[in-house]
Amino acid sequence: MTVSSEVKRRFAAATALRGVLMLIAGLYAILAPLDALAVLVLFGGILLLIDGALGLWSLTFGGGRSGNYWFDVIANAASLILGIVILISPLLATIFTVSLMGSLVGLVALVVGVMQVVVVVRERDSYARIWPVVLSGLSYVLLGLLFLFFPLLSASVGIIFGGVMLIFFAVGLFGWAWRLYQASKAG
Repeated sequence: MTVSSEVKRRFAAATALRGVLMLIAGLYAILAPLDALAVLVLFGGILLLIDGALGLWSLTFGGGRSGNYWFDVIANAASLILGIVILISPLLATIFTVSLMGSLVGLVALVVGVMQVVVVVRERDSYARIWPVVLSGLSYVLLGLLFLFFPLLSASVGIIFGGVMLIFFAVGLFGWAWRLYQASKAG
């Protein structure tokens, strides 16, 4: 099946539009990371609200029953309530969510780093050099402490990094759109 040059041009335009949207989102994340974080939390709240409502609807009217009926009811109700709480107070939800997630990431990184150092020191006879693994473990510990003591700063840096990645992806989409456009002119 051959694709017409008009369809190829439309696909190139749609791809370029995706690139523009990603470029705008990436620049927004870099220039206003805390605002971008709040927007992400709001989108998360909307998704939780929709998921909880659809899940309860499915259990009530859609015949979506499983062996864990009450667990499903509680999980969907909690999703719905959390979505409502996030939408009512996005600033509080952003701070709470980021702090909680940052603390969890920090604890995991701290535990992984300490375990890595302890294991390599105990098993140092098995390693030719232990200093690279010890440095890796200490970097995990440092990362964990940063996330534990500065969760909003860590999340902001993560948002900025995500913004940079969006910009790189947007550039790739622009290149792909250009190739599609060139192919539409040739065909």
